[in-house]
This record gives sequence, C-alpha cells and structure tokens, in this order.
Amino acid sequence: MKGIILAGGSGTRLYPLTKGQSKQMLAIHDKPMVYYPLSVLMLAGIKDILIISTAVDLPGFKRLFEDGSHLGLKISYSIQSNPNGIAEAFIIGEKFIGEDNVCLILGDNIFYGGGFTKILNHCIKEVVKSNNALVFGYHVSDPERYGVVEHDLNSNVLSIEEKPEFPKSNYAVVGLYFYPNSVVEISKKIKPSKRGELEITSVNQYYLQNNQLNVTLLDKDFTWLDSGTHESMLEASNYIQTIEKRKGFKVACIEEIAYRLGYITNDELYKMAEPLQNNSYGKYLMKIVLN
Repeated sequence: MKGIILAGGSGTRLYPLTKGQSKQMLAIHDKPMVYYPLSVLMLAGIKDILIISTAVDLPGFKRLFEDGSHLGLKISYSIQSNPNGIAEAFIIGEKFIGEDNVCLILGDNIFYGGGFTKILNHCIKEVVKSNNALVFGYHVSDPERYGVVEHDLNSNVLSIEEKPEFPKSNYAVVGLYFYPNSVVEISKKIKPSKRGELEITSVNQYYLQNNQLNVTLLDKDFTWLDSGTHESMLEASNYIQTIEKRKGFKVACIEEIAYRLGYITNDELYKMAEPLQNNSYGKYLMKIVLN
C-alpha cells in the first residue's frame, strides 16, 4: 500500500501565520505539523509516500524531507495548483499509486492513542481482503462542521454526509482514509460540489452505494485533533507537550519511528542526532542511540 499526505490549501483560517509558509509546516509543540501525519503512515508500515502541496509551498517540504532515504522511506512530491478538493489527490497521484491500494491522510490531522499501529495494520489487511474502502469515525460535539458517518450497532455504514445541517450522528469522518485501487477511477467520475470541489464525501458515498464502505470507530480513549484554526493549534500543542512531559517520550518523532521499525540503523540515527545535541529534540534522539 502507498501513502499520500495532502498538504495543500491556502490556510486562510490561520492568517497571518500562513502568509509566509504552509500551514502544515507550522509548529505543533516541538515539530512541524506534517510530522504527525507522516508518522501515521510510517506506523502503518507504508514506506512509499507522496506529498501533495502548492507550487509555492512544495519546496519547503522538499527541504524538510528530501527523498526520505535518511528515514528509510521513498518520498516524492506533486503539485496541487488550486484547492480543488481532497479527492483530487487521487487524480494527481494516479501515476504514483499505480496498481496499489492507497492510504490518504490530511496534513493537519493529529492522532494519538494506544494500539494505533495494530488498528492501522488491521485496516490495511481489511482493504486487501475485502477490496472495500475504510474510514474512521470520531465522536465530536459539533458534527455539523465535518463529514458525518451514520452507523448501526455493528458499525455498518448507513449514511455519510458532508457538513449536514441536521447530523444523523455525532461521529465525524476524520482525515484518514484507506482505499482500494479503484479510488482513482472513482475520483475521476465524481462531479464538483456546490463549492467547486471534488469532495472526499462523494467518493465515500460511491463506495457506500456499492456496499463497499466500512467504518472503524475510534473510542473515547483515542485523541483526534484537527489543527486548522489558531485555537485548535494551541490546543494540539498543549496536548502534545503534556503527553510528552508526563510520559517521557515524544509523539510523532519520525526518526525514532524509523529506528524502531528497523528502517535505519543505530549509526544512521546517531549521525542525525549528534549535531542536534544543543536542543531537547537532539538530546532525546541521542538518548535512544545510547540505550
């Protein structure tokens, strides 16, 4: 399975922070926002990753990650010229996806919870086995702000709507999706919404109509953060800082994840950590090396 991080958009809700840089390059506590979705793909065992962003912002991501080889990854890049909707990612990434299945994650989504790696691996197996699409549902108090999934007691999807005026449930569809290869052709067939975008909800509705849409509900002990506003960015930073301080390990430390997964060696981690010992992030990596 291949992975796509969609890191486009104009970031107008975060103005003036985004006047000079991409939203997904802004800091969430001690690391760029984009580290968090990248870490999710890594935890899922996905090593071939495409980052999609604007022509203006893409060079920044290239400076940050280069080709990904220092993390044992293969990272490539594509341009989304205009904010034409989430589903356009599959059209832009058609050649990258090839004949594989694909996981798409939005560049401003943050996930944290025990057993997440197990959940991700199970999802990949389910998509391969069933050839169905899979989305995640997370209980929120303001579902009208999101895509909303309605489900029965067995977590079967009954309906899915984009920002409904009268939501049929409190479960928001979060920005993490697993799809079979057919998503490319389906994305080409859907029509733009009233706001002129190729909506990911339209893709999901297509799978639902064909009885090919599953939902995994994230329980109350799991945390999903959408860092698209000033307030939510602050909340996310404070949350991550608290978790890291109390538990003594870093969330979404991509160098550590690459090391733990065996993508890089102890020596390779040392080469990254050694020049950074004047800050807490470098000291944390060095501690891993020495242990």
